[in-house]
Amino acid sequence: MPIELVVLLTFIPASLALNLTPGADMMFCAGQGLRAGPGAAWRASGGVALGGLIHATIAGLGVGGLVAAHPGALEAIRWIGAGYLLWMAWQILRAEAAGPDLRPARPFRDGLLVNLTNPKVILFILAFVPQFVDATAPLLPQFLIFGAVLSAGGFVVNGLAGALAGLAQARLAGGGAWLRRASAGIFTLLALRLVLGERS
Repeated sequence: MPIELVVLLTFIPASLALNLTPGADMMFCAGQGLRAGPGAAWRASGGVALGGLIHATIAGLGVGGLVAAHPGALEAIRWIGAGYLLWMAWQILRAEAAGPDLRPARPFRDGLLVNLTNPKVILFILAFVPQFVDATAPLLPQFLIFGAVLSAGGFVVNGLAGALAGLAQARLAGGGAWLRRASAGIFTLLALRLVLGERS
């Protein structure tokens, strides 16, 4: 096993504590739940989780450190992510009269793209995971395992948060227009947070 059991047992509660901290991924899944119900929230959480695993793989391959060392690349990723979130908010408002886009793959795709275009995720993984890595052992398998633990915890926590928002959406069916606007507002706030937030 590339990771000692005691290290893994230390990492799991630490990662769960981080998963439980409200953040952009949780807000995104809640927005998806408000927009289209619990199923969409779980699919969005699946996309976010896959994005986190891809980030961990990139970090394990050493590419993450290269990207983090070039502020221009991070800025480009940041603006692409913010633009995509604003585009999603606009799509929700534009299609308000027709109702939400219920294509099953849409929330998963959006969750994946939002996560991959958030440079803070790769920076977080590069700051957090190496504290548990054994530098004398192969790095990629360790990053993959730690990334899988983070992604699995995030999938459950973000999915539950989104599903609860989705249940609220179902109970407030008469306020569908208001809920869609709230969802669009969440995506707009996430875009602003991505652009205006602390730049590492």
